[in-house]
Amino acid sequence: MRIQIKIPPAFISDKDFIEKAISKQVDSFKPDSMDWYIARRSIDARSKKPFYVLSVVIGSARPTYEWKVRSLNERPTVHIVGTGPAGYFAALRLIEYGVKPILFDRGKDVRSRRRDLRAIQQFGIVHPDSNYCFGEGGAGTYSDGKLYTRSVKRGRIHDILNLLVEHGAKEDILVDAHPHIGSNKLPQIVSAIRQTIETYGGEVHFDSKVTDLVQRKERIEGLVINDEEEWKVDNLILATGHSARDIYKMFFEKGWQLEFKPFALGVRIEHPQPLIDELQYGKKADKANLPAASYQLTCQISKKGVFSFCMCPGGLIVPAATNPGELVVNGMSLSRRDSPFANSGTVVEISQEDLGKWGYEGILAGLEYQSNVERSFWSAGNGTQQAPAQRLTDFVKDRSSDSLPKSSYIPGIYSAPVHDILPEPISFHLKNAIYVFEKKMRGYLTEEAQIVGVESRTSAPVRIPRDKKTCEHPDVKGLFPCGEGAGFAGGILSAAMDGRNVADKVMDRMDVRKID
Repeated sequence: MRIQIKIPPAFISDKDFIEKAISKQVDSFKPDSMDWYIARRSIDARSKKPFYVLSVVIGSARPTYEWKVRSLNERPTVHIVGTGPAGYFAALRLIEYGVKPILFDRGKDVRSRRRDLRAIQQFGIVHPDSNYCFGEGGAGTYSDGKLYTRSVKRGRIHDILNLLVEHGAKEDILVDAHPHIGSNKLPQIVSAIRQTIETYGGEVHFDSKVTDLVQRKERIEGLVINDEEEWKVDNLILATGHSARDIYKMFFEKGWQLEFKPFALGVRIEHPQPLIDELQYGKKADKANLPAASYQLTCQISKKGVFSFCMCPGGLIVPAATNPGELVVNGMSLSRRDSPFANSGTVVEISQEDLGKWGYEGILAGLEYQSNVERSFWSAGNGTQQAPAQRLTDFVKDRSSDSLPKSSYIPGIYSAPVHDILPEPISFHLKNAIYVFEKKMRGYLTEEAQIVGVESRTSAPVRIPRDKKTCEHPDVKGLFPCGEGAGFAGGILSAAMDGRNVADKVMDRMDVRKID
């Protein structure tokens, strides 16, 4: 039996109160002798009197994921490029089949990676293979760990969530409507997943950049690491992430099929978190038992979508460039989401037709456009990772800001005409959308808020195509494009599910059956 109950924030942790609320709806409920669990927890704040909505299952225990493995000795192998969620969850799935995964990543393990993150935060030094996008765990490791996805039809989401819990995540992620782990917790979880892979005989190689893929007679045959070491491969899962531009260029130069994929580009908009709490929960809400408030805004401007993206309540803005000479920002939160700032990407949809009108042609037009905008933002400053910023009220009026609010962005911000640095079509759509967002969320357009740019890595602007049934690339048999980098996922959860699904397809190709 599944029922829904409403709980005031003050009693959300009170088991007795929750059981009494269940009893009011179910006369036969006996808490001492009946199993029950919360399947889903969300907040309804529409009336400005927030309450929790709990979906409760009565009469059964919470389902778990039964993970069975077997020895990988003398077993077949599958190679994987990328140790993000797609790569790591593909590896875990292969282990269930008794197949040995061998993984390569251009970046470093999570612990070593921190030194390079400090270098970009404190000194503006960008390591091209170890940064907020590249390294163990992928871009999501140090970018909040949001686990929300709309891709519910792609696989069993709870399998992924249960595996994360098994490796150290809190059980809250099994319940919350918009679960997240936090960038301070994810590194330990990622390390635990690697330990599992290695414990069962898998291999993980860091500082191992794929510099060539070798094809013979329409089949993948090998990969070259760091321009010198060649590995023979029979089946390769390619899960390199949305910022591996060199992989797209490699495919293009080899004449292997690529497809343009629509993407979005814009800015980060930062507000004081107490202001967002007040706008969403109301002035009188008991915020002590409520999480930092978030928002989701979207509208159409001149038939083009503008929307908030990767909203980080109680979060920080971080530098996400992957090469010197470019400036990119992203958002993240720690597990407590207790920063005094809230930020969200606010971005404009871009189509291939748009790029053609703006003078960008070809399959890689999106990459070129992204790069040019990122270089423009870097050039606008003093050659560091300091970011151009502008009060929201000044941005919509096309005027420079005499001063700026405080910001969470550690490299620092400086006042600049962001409305001019952005391409005119992006600036136009953002300005008009901000007025719409103000109507939807009164108080959003305030001089306490500011724009920080540029948010350009929302997703890959290129898709590496694959067969719908086999997941193999149409030009290279045995090569399985996967995850965000291939254009088939958009976040940690969807990438992890895609990794598992692709691993299943590889096993079908190899005619390997899963252990019972």
